[in-house]
Amino acid sequence: MPKAHFRKTRRQLTSRRVWRTRLVFWSGAVLVGVAATALAVSSDYTGRVFTRILEISPYIPFVLTPLGLVLITWLTRSFVPSAKGSGIPQVIAALQMKHNSDRRKILSLRMALSKGLLVILGIFSGASIGREGPTVHIAAAITYAMSRIARFPLHDIGRGLIIAGAAAGLAAAFNTPLAGIVFVIEEIRRSYEKNTSGTILTAVIIAGMTALTIQGNYQYFGTVTAKLELSQAVAVVITTGIIGGLAGGLFGALLLSGTRKLTNFRNTRPYVLALICGLSLAGLGLASGGLTYGTGYEEAQHLISGGETNGFSYALMKLLATIISYWSGIPGGIFAPSLSVGAGLGAGIADWFPGVPSAAIILLGMVAYFTAVVQTPITAVIIIMEMTADQSLLLPLMATALIAEGVSKLINPKPIYRQLAMDFMKDVHKKKREE
Repeated sequence: MPKAHFRKTRRQLTSRRVWRTRLVFWSGAVLVGVAATALAVSSDYTGRVFTRILEISPYIPFVLTPLGLVLITWLTRSFVPSAKGSGIPQVIAALQMKHNSDRRKILSLRMALSKGLLVILGIFSGASIGREGPTVHIAAAITYAMSRIARFPLHDIGRGLIIAGAAAGLAAAFNTPLAGIVFVIEEIRRSYEKNTSGTILTAVIIAGMTALTIQGNYQYFGTVTAKLELSQAVAVVITTGIIGGLAGGLFGALLLSGTRKLTNFRNTRPYVLALICGLSLAGLGLASGGLTYGTGYEEAQHLISGGETNGFSYALMKLLATIISYWSGIPGGIFAPSLSVGAGLGAGIADWFPGVPSAAIILLGMVAYFTAVVQTPITAVIIIMEMTADQSLLLPLMATALIAEGVSKLINPKPIYRQLAMDFMKDVHKKKREE
């Protein structure tokens, strides 16, 4: 037995085909890191450009935002319909598809490039969208495309490459390698295969190292040091978990019900819907003083670092802006906006507990709301820990996440990405029947 194992290992180390396969896959992982970095840098730059436009006049978005959403809607519908939405539901749907021809429509390189450009255009237009979900979609498309170049093992051709790309994309987008792996296991666990664990880990390491090489070592929200005493933690954790769970559950329910109810209107009058959504976003932006536009990254960072704002008011308006942006049907994610809404909730709750460090409550708010929206508590905790380089709040974060998940499930029993993936699959089957 040891001899047979030794011979097998030697063949793998000396086989040209095996090494060719590895090199192609590693190259794909490098491309994921480059793509994630390019989208991150471009999105941040575009967001700053939009901020400078706002400084000229806060009324410019009443023209720029609706016209931008109409343009994005036309480009998406005309050239890359598979690029619409967050991206994570599309990846989940691709895992459930039996035929590679169907997967290629969702995970093409044309879609990947187009989606990145459309997300950047969406941020320039002032939509409340994130880049992390689209990065997962783009990364899965890149690694899946590697199957055309190299002859991968059977289990890698389908689900393995998609799962590895999804994990690598999230890890590179947030600079959170552990969260990338855990999210895939938590969110895409029904399609997870033990044989893909090495593939996932390799993709995450290579993509993450590529992103770090280009961008440097950084924390998404900087280094945060926040502690809670046991006597303070109980009331804060329960309060934040319940409020975050309610808000996140309501967000998911509204986003899903609105998306479904608007389906016919979106199909028959897509540009009218985009125009209405754009004007609504401009109105919210004006009412919030420009805080509801874009990813929400800078607003969340401002709150964590001690900046003052009306937390609950900001959270409500950002929540509405994110829902409206998604209803419009343009490409864009909900990860970063959800963290920003959670930060606003935490800031509002911090006013109720003046003796407790506000940064700690804000981080709990981010975990609570994000968990309630996505219903992946372990991922939420790890993302916050990795993005802030702080492990001192581990137990309070975990307790808050579990409470928020339980409350959210009372409102929205099934995870939002799974429901969106099911809706996406229904649309695919409907179009195939019509053809």
